[in-house]
Amino acid sequence: MDGSERAVALAVKTLANELCCAPDQVVVDEATSVTWRTSALGCPQPDMMYMQVLTPGFRVRLRYAGQEYVVHTDSGRRAVRCAGSRE
Repeated sequence: MDGSERAVALAVKTLANELCCAPDQVVVDEATSVTWRTSALGCPQPDMMYMQVLTPGFRVRLRYAGQEYVVHTDSGRRAVRCAGSRE
């Protein structure tokens, strides 16, 4: 499994866990390679500190039950969805 496949699998698993659904119910629409400016993966949280380091990863667009979600990953170890948004 290459980096993009690992990242997509992690994004699907992360969203499925968050939505309490089976991973096979999550549809992958697109995975785009991105270099994030910090270790926050484009989704900084208030009162948190992040390493100021270029972080290669992916922006993964997913769908579940007619809704679109976007999950940001690094190269396959971490995945986050910005709280309160579907982008």
